[in-house]
Amino acid sequence: MSASIFAQKDSLAVNKNETLKIIPQEKGGVYDALAPSKAAFYSAIFPGMGQVYNKKYWKTPIVWGALGTSIYYYLDNNKEYKKYRTAYKLRKNNLKDAFTLEDGTEIISLETLERAQNQLRENRDLSLLTTVILYVLQIVEASVNAHLLQFNTDDNLSLKPTFINDPTWVEAPKVGLRIKYNF
Repeated sequence: MSASIFAQKDSLAVNKNETLKIIPQEKGGVYDALAPSKAAFYSAIFPGMGQVYNKKYWKTPIVWGALGTSIYYYLDNNKEYKKYRTAYKLRKNNLKDAFTLEDGTEIISLETLERAQNQLRENRDLSLLTTVILYVLQIVEASVNAHLLQFNTDDNLSLKPTFINDPTWVEAPKVGLRIKYNF
C-alpha cells in the first residue's frame, strides 16, 4: 500500500516586512433582484418578450410556434365541434343537416354524430389546456433564465475528473477527483 500527499505552497504567505494588500476584483455584473420578475412580467404581457428581455432571441420563435400550434388546434377542433353539434341538433329535430344528401340518405348516423362531437369537444378542451400550460411554462422559463443569467459561470470554477499516477503502483492508474477554485 502506498499513499501520496500533495500540498500547495501558500500564495498568501506574507513576510514580516510586507503588508498584505487586498485588491477588489471587478465582478461581471451586479445582481439585479428585479430581473426575474421583469422577465416574467414581460412574458405574461406578451409571450416571448421575457425571452427577448433575457437576450435569448432564439427562444422567441419557439414560444410563438408552440402557442400558435396549440391555438390553431383549439380553433380547428372548436369549428369542427360546432359543425357536428349543429348537425346533431338538426338531425334530432328531423331537419336536413350537412351530413344528409339531397335524396335524404344519411352519410353519418346519429350515434356517430354524437361520438364525433364528444371526441372533438375533448380535443378542443385538451388544446385549450395545452395552450394554458405552454403560456405558464414560457413565463416560468423566462423567470428562471433571468435568475440563471446572474450566476457566475466562469471557467475558473470547475470540477474535472483526472487520473492520478502513483509512482509506487504503475500498472493501474487511479481515478481521482480534482476540485479547482479561484477567487
